[in-house]
Amino acid sequence: MAAEIVNPRTDSGAGAEGSADESFDLDIDPAFALHRGGKMAVQATVPVRDKDDLSLAYTPGVAKVCSAIAERPALVHDYTWKSQVVAVVTDGTAVLGLGDIGPEASLPVMEGKAILFKQFGGVDAVPIALATTDVDEIVDTVVRLAPSFGGVNLEDISAPRCFEIERKLQERVDIPIFHDDQHGTAVVTLAALRNAAKLTGRTLGDLRAVISGAGAAGVAIAKMLLEAGLGDVAVADRKGIVSRDRDDLTDVKRELAELTNRAGITGSLETALAGADVFIGVSGGTVPEEAVASMAPNAFVFAMANPNPEVHPDVAHKYAAVVATGRSDYPNQINNVLAFPGIFAGALQVRASRITEGMKIAAANALADVVGDQLAADYVIPSPFDERVAPAVTAAVAAAARAEGVARA
Repeated sequence: MAAEIVNPRTDSGAGAEGSADESFDLDIDPAFALHRGGKMAVQATVPVRDKDDLSLAYTPGVAKVCSAIAERPALVHDYTWKSQVVAVVTDGTAVLGLGDIGPEASLPVMEGKAILFKQFGGVDAVPIALATTDVDEIVDTVVRLAPSFGGVNLEDISAPRCFEIERKLQERVDIPIFHDDQHGTAVVTLAALRNAAKLTGRTLGDLRAVISGAGAAGVAIAKMLLEAGLGDVAVADRKGIVSRDRDDLTDVKRELAELTNRAGITGSLETALAGADVFIGVSGGTVPEEAVASMAPNAFVFAMANPNPEVHPDVAHKYAAVVATGRSDYPNQINNVLAFPGIFAGALQVRASRITEGMKIAAANALADVVGDQLAADYVIPSPFDERVAPAVTAAVAAAARAEGVARA
């Protein structure tokens, strides 16, 4: 008889979010076969074949290296793996489309993230799932772990806590802190939008965008697009357009209201889409077809919710010049793996103390340039398997870090 597992966070009777009797066939489903035993392991890079090797890799030889680092701390980058390894940190509160499933259940995703770092950027990564959701406890824990790592990738931490955690961490440590759900998504979105504008003979400054979703990704995308020169952007949450006249905004959304919506639009997402050049979806839900039809000619629809885009591509293609999704089975996939491996590889290469806005925009520009002369409506962003991507992003980020004075090598 096949073994079964029931989701403990949904097995609580009527009213629980999700299906209370959802079960999985562990013996037949290939996903479980692939994950059995985990997806990664630690591997030595030096041999330990005999007593001479042992005396160099461990005692007494290792004591010399330790003593040298104690006297000259910067040597840690040369004689340990510090400058080649990233901590992938989560509290399990916003995992993929599953929500708050806890630290243990998040580990398969964190392992997956770690192998993507290695596969696409040559960067070693260690999954760390924390058994706390308290902001200060998370920050204190990561600060204490920081000496072992060259950078920290925050992953699947719910908003608005993710903003505060990232800010507090970067204030306290001198290694890059990067929340991929925010900045990775924003980098790839900017790259695709830049190419879409180029394809239709426009610049970013010519465009007015509407973003559905004021969480981590929506806020970061809005800020980065404005930093890159977008004409205007309005952001909508469940209650409508984030605007100065609303009295129900969080601190993050109040700041967003000050930065965005220069046109002063109020009301619903559908109202804002009338005449808009760009729709960016990072929220789920469904946008009515008539609202898409009301957008400007040669509009762009980036409907990135998974597995169900806010606008189905078949509908979007009726009205839009360029359509992108978050799915791998449609052209123009907005996939964070295009960004974070190269961004960290570039930052680690120059031992950067942080990842700046300039470094992120440089990454987006490099990613857009990979498309080159192949630019077309169904190819505004390269494939994650394009071997040119990571080297291009790595080189651009490293150069930007040097230019902005945050490189130490």
